Amino acid sequence: MQPSHPAQAAARGAVTPTHCPYCALQCGMGLARAGEGVKVVERPAFPVNGGALCGKGRTAPEVLSSRVRLTEPLVRSHATGRLVPATWEEALDRVAEGLARTRAAYGADACGVFGGGGLTNEKAYALGKFARVVLGTSQIDYNGRFCMSSAAAAGQRAFGLDRGLPFPLADVARTGCVLLVGSNLAETMPPALRYLTEMRSNGGTLVVVDPRRTRTAEQADLHLAPRPGTDLALALGLLHLVVAEGRVDEEYVAARTSGWEQARAAAMAHWPEHVERVTGVPVPQLREVVRRFCAAEHAMVLTARGPEQQAKGTDTVAAWINLCLATGRPGRPLSGYGCLTGQGNGQGGREHGQKFDQLPGYRKLTDPAARAHVAAVWGVDPDALPGPGRSAYELLDALGGDVRALLLMGSNPVVSAPRAAHVEERIRSLDFLAVADVVLSETAALADVVLPVTQWAEETGTVTNLEGRVLLRRKAVDPPAGVRGDLDVLHGLADRLGHGKGFPTEPEEVFDELRRASAGGLADYSGITYARLAEGDGEGVFWPCPEGAGGAPDAGTPRLFLERFATEDGRARFVAVSHRAAAEEPDAEYPVVLTTGRVLAQYQSGAQTRRVAELNAAAPGPFVELHPRLAARVGVADGEPVAVVSRRGRAVAPARVTPDIRPDTVFMPFHWPGEGRANVLTHPALDPVSRMPEFKVCAVRLEVLQAPVGPG
Repeated sequence: MQPSHPAQAAARGAVTPTHCPYCALQCGMGLARAGEGVKVVERPAFPVNGGALCGKGRTAPEVLSSRVRLTEPLVRSHATGRLVPATWEEALDRVAEGLARTRAAYGADACGVFGGGGLTNEKAYALGKFARVVLGTSQIDYNGRFCMSSAAAAGQRAFGLDRGLPFPLADVARTGCVLLVGSNLAETMPPALRYLTEMRSNGGTLVVVDPRRTRTAEQADLHLAPRPGTDLALALGLLHLVVAEGRVDEEYVAARTSGWEQARAAAMAHWPEHVERVTGVPVPQLREVVRRFCAAEHAMVLTARGPEQQAKGTDTVAAWINLCLATGRPGRPLSGYGCLTGQGNGQGGREHGQKFDQLPGYRKLTDPAARAHVAAVWGVDPDALPGPGRSAYELLDALGGDVRALLLMGSNPVVSAPRAAHVEERIRSLDFLAVADVVLSETAALADVVLPVTQWAEETGTVTNLEGRVLLRRKAVDPPAGVRGDLDVLHGLADRLGHGKGFPTEPEEVFDELRRASAGGLADYSGITYARLAEGDGEGVFWPCPEGAGGAPDAGTPRLFLERFATEDGRARFVAVSHRAAAEEPDAEYPVVLTTGRVLAQYQSGAQTRRVAELNAAAPGPFVELHPRLAARVGVADGEPVAVVSRRGRAVAPARVTPDIRPDTVFMPFHWPGEGRANVLTHPALDPVSRMPEFKVCAVRLEVLQAPVGPG
């Protein structure tokens, strides 16, 4: 087929409409040529952000500069052990040889593949296909496992389908009450804060649940500050009060749900006074939240990483969904439950095959019909497809043991993974590591081969934002001469390994194959085309969007569940859950709780944002946020160095003393490597369903240092 290239045609104009490369809002922006590069211009017609951008989006073109990014392949010199420049042919040959040698010596599952939530839909799809068809390995997962997996698992259990928000963000501004749990939206997704502000100006109520008084919590009508790791008890306590006060929507529960009696019995074991002792949230606040949430005609619960990044994250999200179901919210206009997906393509990245247990279209790898459908698209025997492998942390933990070689794209686990020093050790123990990335990240610096690849403004592809809105991100500028696209990399490797014909390099051709592979699945993209995504102002198309009769595209689905849920019987499922302790509670040796998160000016592992001067000036390095009472007890003043020590490691950063955090809790952002690397401390205990690590809760102690500590 000949691709139609609507995006490339648009790029010839004065301004190329595209999208920010960072978070899952995928804010609309325009790129205009400025000298040899591009500059960002507003795109007010795009509905999600209406032209508004945070500092990260506004400065995104700076990472396109050859001064801060990779521009030629690097290979590890056998003579010196250092990374040295190489030709593309030499680099691809080295990668193919390393993978083939490992597979021949130890079997297909000795080769691992690790992807990223920032890859486009086309790349995520091709990477999953490459792992299963070319390498024949089951050992593939991605860093999105560390972000949205608990909410995804809970959504699938309750509704039969996982789409971060089952309604457009615009509905948030029109609802009557929002329970925002574990999200600092003002710093992680600043342009989205306008929806909460508009909701409040319309008379709505904002309740924020967070152990810190963040910039978002400052906007709230009511701020609950539970002890980290107790969100499950909090949700159950609220549901107990809904039942005890006669606020259950009995008609809705009877007509649209199942499993209520078991969930009700579990909640009634969490009476308010007990929940206050567990969470630290006073009973009067619990009652006030229930009153406001139930009094609103329309209401929503929105969760983010706070309740999700726990070893009981799936059950925690289930408890918040139970609260929504008991009060009759999901599947009704301007109401329901939603997850604020984090990474740029965190939604699409988890739909099309780079998860260890999943095939494109959000199909289960263990489903014979799903295997047959995708195998037919790929032209392989269904029995040749490997079964489920290891989840992200389990895969990283197996490196150097069962998994001897790794191909990694778009991730930096040396900084972002839990128990990061151990993960770094496992990566160093590999027989062979190849990394495809835009910059020389801390993980790429350990590789045997580093492949410099294109980034957002240098390539065309689709992404799916947190609303389930599929968008076309368009090429605006050519990459440096020594840089190739990820699809070119996979084609080159597949060709060397005997499968070149199944891996095209044209994004639209890959997307058309993705459409066929997803057809009939939960995440059905079959009715979406590049031409359609380029229409009008490029507002995108909501999935599911099956191809209509006679090949005509369906209208898409902005709002889910209005008539039925995606379960077999069309009913939402309550899940009976009970609170349990964190994997590691404070004790005499480690008496303080550590929780981690992001700051406004940096993003994820910081591999890109730490290369932007303006962002570094705003957030130059790590810090340890702690309450004045805790600081006095430890003997540390604001700005003085303090060591945070867990059973897994030690991190050092300046103290930031503030009353805006619980006295029993410290907070560290996780964007930096070096001595302030927060994830050397975090706990790798995994949720039994989602396999999410427990980033948000671990036991630590503080030690005061004498020497000054500078920025990370």
